[in-house]
Amino acid sequence: MSSPRALSEIKKDLESFVGRRIRLKANKGRNRIVEREGVLESIYPNIFVVKINERKVERRISFSYADVLTETVELFVYGNQDEEIKISAVNE
Repeated sequence: MSSPRALSEIKKDLESFVGRRIRLKANKGRNRIVEREGVLESIYPNIFVVKINERKVERRISFSYADVLTETVELFVYGNQDEEIKISAVNE
């Protein structure tokens, strides 16, 4: 098993995917896991924002880079030909 990456490395990876379609899987505690698809809208120093369209309502959800580091949130970015690229806390 590899060592965890720094928050700055996770942020740098996400910067290259701004505006791309992503799928996220968030653990909200007590066995509640939420899966959503949206667009990585923007990157800030401590958080990133995902824009989600569900039931004709546009919502924005923010997460911290620490959520990715602790694997509370799993991110999958859609690449070419709808392949998924996982953004994870561990070097691969």
